[in-house]
Amino acid sequence: MAWVVLIGSGVLEAGWALCLKASDGFTRLWPSVGFLVLATASFLGLAYALRTLPVSTAYAVWVGVGATLAAIVGMAWMGEAVSTLKLVSLMLIVAGVIGLNLSGSSH
Repeated sequence: MAWVVLIGSGVLEAGWALCLKASDGFTRLWPSVGFLVLATASFLGLAYALRTLPVSTAYAVWVGVGATLAAIVGMAWMGEAVSTLKLVSLMLIVAGVIGLNLSGSSH
């Protein structure tokens, strides 16, 4: 269950990062509210997952999922540049997340 919550929290991390961008430095109300709600939920999920998973793995997975999704959304829907280097780098992040999952969560 901790892994499911952790992955979900990583998705929420991407959401709060995108809301932060849309808030324009906290000058727009609803994206700012979205940021606060999603960030709170994301951190609570990470805290829950850290009760059973090692911090080295859990934090890296949380950041990796969030960063990858935020980058994909940025390139797909927000007009950010797409390059071969960016795509390869994202694949390396995903490979690292998978590797951390396969390494086991024993502590």
